[in-house]
This record gives sequence, structure tokens and C-alpha cells, in this order.
Amino acid sequence: MRNLFQAFKVLLLDLASTLLFLAVYVLSDNLFLAVALGIALGIGQIAWQLGRKQPVEALQWLSLVIIFASGTATFLTDDPLFIMLKASIVYVIVGLVMLRRGWMTRYLPPIAQATVPDLAITFGYVWAGLMFFSALLNIALALTLDVTSWAAVKSVWAIGSKVGLFGFQYAIMKSTGIRRARAMMAAS
Repeated sequence: MRNLFQAFKVLLLDLASTLLFLAVYVLSDNLFLAVALGIALGIGQIAWQLGRKQPVEALQWLSLVIIFASGTATFLTDDPLFIMLKASIVYVIVGLVMLRRGWMTRYLPPIAQATVPDLAITFGYVWAGLMFFSALLNIALALTLDVTSWAAVKSVWAIGSKVGLFGFQYAIMKSTGIRRARAMMAAS
């Protein structure tokens, strides 16, 4: 269970600026504040890691770029439909990043890296597929719902789909990893 929380912590830190942006925007309905805080956190995280001479992962850079670009575009257009549709652009960009083979490996504990590296690659592609599906779903929702209904449905989907896939992936990888570890021990 400790490994699960460690992987979740790393993922949350990588997406912290985007998550802060979303939380502040949903809670305050203040786009300027949400963008400013998201950008500040993203810059702070990257500066902290660079200052400690640690690598900055692609999802961290992506999170900062998404907030900066989408926030700026929103300020310039002030169009609710654009605000709703830009989520699809974000999903597609994240999906494209997740198509990189093995991107998920950094989130796995050493035992999982040793026993289920193939599943990590497979689930990396499954996550990319979820992002692409979410992009299409968001377009359909944005074109058919008012802003308030869109925000409610999108929030439930965004959280529920990711928690559901994360739980499913964890259960599959954990059971497979245990089974393979036992087989390795029996073979030696």
C-alpha cells in the first residue's frame, strides 16, 4: 500500500499546478486567480527541482505549459465555449505525451519495475486512450450542455475515470506482480 501512495504522490506532484488551477477555478470562479496561482506553483516546482539539480519530468513541464497557454488564450478570448473546448486540447496533448513508451515506469516501485514492466507499458497506452476518449467526450459535452452542467459532468468524469483506471491498474499490476514474483522465487 505504501508503494501505491508513493506512486500517487509523484503523479500528484507532476500535475500539481494543473490541479491547483482547476481547484481554485471551480471553488472561486476567478479565472485570473486560478491561472496566477497555477503558474506560480508550476514555476516554483520547476525552480525547486532545477535548484536541487533534479530532472524535471515531461508531465511537469506540460502542466505548466497547459496552464500558461490555456490561461492566456482564455484571457484573450473571454469565450465560454473556448474555455470548455480547451479541455479537449489539453486531453489530446496529455494523451500524446502518454504515448511515449515507458513513461509510466518512473511511477512504479522497484519491485513492480522488476516484475510487471510490460504491464506498465500497456497501461501507459491505456492512459493515453483514456485521454483521447476524454477529449472527444468533452467536445460532445461542450457542444450540448450549458457551462454549469458541463462543469459538473466534466468534473465527475475527470475524477471518476482517473480514479477508476488507477484502481483497476493497481489491482491488475499488483496481482500479476505477486504471481510473477512467486513464480520467480519458485524457479530459483
